Amino acid sequence: MKGIDEIKGFFYGNYFYAICAVALSIECSLQLGLPLNNVFYYLLIGFATILYYTHAYYIEIKRTPTTLNDRTAWYLRNKKKIEKRQLILTFLLATITLLVVNGLQPHFSKVNTKSWLILFSFFVIGIAYYKHMHPFWGKWGLRNNGLIKPLIIGWVWAGTVSFSPVFFYDLSNPGQDKSLDTLTGLLFIKNWLFISILCILFDIKDYANDANQHLKTWVVQFGLRKTLFWVIYPMTILSVLAYWIFAIGQEFSIFRILFNSIPYVLLITVCTFMHQRKSILYYLAIIDGLMLVKAICGITGMLGN
Repeated sequence: MKGIDEIKGFFYGNYFYAICAVALSIECSLQLGLPLNNVFYYLLIGFATILYYTHAYYIEIKRTPTTLNDRTAWYLRNKKKIEKRQLILTFLLATITLLVVNGLQPHFSKVNTKSWLILFSFFVIGIAYYKHMHPFWGKWGLRNNGLIKPLIIGWVWAGTVSFSPVFFYDLSNPGQDKSLDTLTGLLFIKNWLFISILCILFDIKDYANDANQHLKTWVVQFGLRKTLFWVIYPMTILSVLAYWIFAIGQEFSIFRILFNSIPYVLLITVCTFMHQRKSILYYLAIIDGLMLVKAICGITGMLGN
C-alpha cells in the first residue's frame, strides 16, 4: 500500500508534470541545435509547474469538495503536507527568480520587444485559465469554455516548453533572436497540437461530470467517435506534418524523423482504447505520459545522431 501511495503522490502531486515540462524544454533546445540552458531555468520550470497545478487543484477541491474521486480524496487526506510543500516551493521559486533576474537583468533591453510580449501573453493566459487565479478580474475563466479549453492548455504548455527555453537562450546570449525564428514557430505549433490532443483525450475522463455541469467539451458536444475522427486524427496529422516540415528544415536524417514519429503512432494506438473506462492514474501516466515519451524520443534521436 505504501508503494501505491507513493505512486499516487508522484502523479497527483504534479511531480510528473514537472518532469514532462523539463524534458520537453530540453528536447526543444536540442531540436533547434541550441545549448541547454543553465540548471536554474529548469528548476524554475519544474517548480512553477508543480505550484501552478497543485494550487489550481487544491483551491478547486477546497471550494467544491463534492466532486469526489481518487485524486480529490488524496488532496483532502494530505492538505497539511500540500500546504507546507507549496510554501517551500514558493520560497525556492522566488529565490531562484531573484537570482536569475539579478544575473540577467542587464540583458533585458537587448531582447526583442515582440519576444517579451509573446512570453507575457502565455503568462496572462495561464493565469486567466482558472477563475480563482485572478480574483480581482471577476468570476470568469477560460476553463469554462469546454471547446477551447484543451487548446488553451496546449497553448500555454507549448509556450512553456517550446518558446520559453528559446527566449531564455536569447536572454542569456544578447543579440540573438532565435525565439522569433520560423523553426521555433513550427516547433511551437507541433507541440501545441500534440498537447492539445492529449487534453481533449483527457476530457473523456470527465465526460459525465462535464455533461452534468453543462460544460460543452468536445466529447460532450460531439461524442467519442466523432471527436476521434473529426478532431483527434486530423489534429494528429497536422502535428506530424508540422514536425516533418520542421525536421526537413533542420535537415534531420530519415531515421531520426521516423524515430521522432513514434509518439504519434503511440497516440493513435492509445486512441483505439479510449472507449474503455480508465482510472485517473491511467490518464495521468499513459495519456499525459505521451509528453514524456515524445521528449525522450526527441532527446534520444538528437543524442544518437
